[in-house]
Amino acid sequence: MTDNPASSWEGLCDFVRQEMEKTIVPGVALGVLYQGEVLTAGFGVTSTENPLPVTPETLFQVGSITKTFTAMAAMRLVELGKLALDVPLRTYLPKFKVADKAVSAAVTLRHLLTHTAGWEGDLFLETGTGDDALAKYVAEMARLEQVAPLGEYFSYNNSGFSLAGHLIEKAARKSYARAVHDLVLEPLGLEHVYFDAADVISQRFAVGHHESEGKAIVAQPWALTRSAWPAGGIVTDVGDLLRYACFHFGDGKTEDGVQVLKPETLALLHTPQVQTYGDESIGLSWFIEDRQGARLLSHGGGTNGQITRLLLAPQQAFALAVFTNADSGGGLTDMIAKRALKDYLGLENDDPKPIEATAAELVKFAGLYTRPFTHIELAMLCGRLVGQMVSLGGFPTKDTPPPPPPPPMTLGLCAKDRLIVLDGAFKGTPIDVIYKKDGTVGWLRFSKRLLARR
Repeated sequence: MTDNPASSWEGLCDFVRQEMEKTIVPGVALGVLYQGEVLTAGFGVTSTENPLPVTPETLFQVGSITKTFTAMAAMRLVELGKLALDVPLRTYLPKFKVADKAVSAAVTLRHLLTHTAGWEGDLFLETGTGDDALAKYVAEMARLEQVAPLGEYFSYNNSGFSLAGHLIEKAARKSYARAVHDLVLEPLGLEHVYFDAADVISQRFAVGHHESEGKAIVAQPWALTRSAWPAGGIVTDVGDLLRYACFHFGDGKTEDGVQVLKPETLALLHTPQVQTYGDESIGLSWFIEDRQGARLLSHGGGTNGQITRLLLAPQQAFALAVFTNADSGGGLTDMIAKRALKDYLGLENDDPKPIEATAAELVKFAGLYTRPFTHIELAMLCGRLVGQMVSLGGFPTKDTPPPPPPPPMTLGLCAKDRLIVLDGAFKGTPIDVIYKKDGTVGWLRFSKRLLARR
């Protein structure tokens, strides 16, 4: 724990200024909540084409951090008896289906909130701007195939949260955005949280950027489709996100003493449900890590050129919010989080490191691994394990052209059940190996998503 919070804050701000230029990030908003004190700052510009200074009040898309709001809204409805965690979704949505009939009949809200439904989760569709956008999206989910068995493994699933949003609509009998406002935003006093671009356009907001030839180029389109709102639609500032984080430090009451969630319900949101890897797990939407005696809760977000991070250490009354407006912001948010945890809480981060492995040990991982929108092929070349990834779908809609394939990458072992990328664009990225019961390799988990071995 730091003895000098002011010095830690100044050091963190200096670090942001230095690193954002190296990572080609035009703008950053930063906020820290530590033992009741909130400090916020803005750096750089909102847009390279129409630059305004980023301030603490600048609005950013926080992407998948939205999923924690969706989960909280759902759990409020559970407390009200309008939803249940462990009954089939068809109790509420009789016509729901994905490609697998048995999964369609058995999947529950808990599966959705823990990313264990097992079907392909990256279905991004434009289904209109009306109140029926989520209903139309859920109807399109009938095509989604299983990548893994229901309930057995964690595999990041955006479509499951769009489905959860539609479930909230049905239970609350109002639109998803209105339900989240009534169940979460208004009770917590969050006044600068938006879904609709029309509510943002009159305020100062950041636009996303892609890197091209060493320069940050404005990304289009700006807004996500309405069908993606429950999975990643929130636009807000660092101050409101830290107020939201502060609620998660407590016992389910607001600062005014209003009981929004029962203490046991709030605790359940933060309780490990499924192991992801090692000391890391998933709660009800929250990623959980137990590190050196501290329990960390986190969620990241990525939209079209905006990358964000929210990190909480409730027992230490610490929270960090970092917003960036560039695709390259992922590395920056990670570095800022590592620096903040070390400076404020004395927590070190042990990045995975390669270990010695023979060609005979590596060859068993060779093969083709697929999910509907991504393929990774691993093969042995001159005694090394090499891989090629190909994206078959784009973002933020299915009609967005997929990015060009990255150069081939070399992989090594960092544990008996984990590979690590040794070079290229994904250098240092771990890839989890999931074994079947017979001991053979069944799946790889790359970027939190499972790919099945063919």
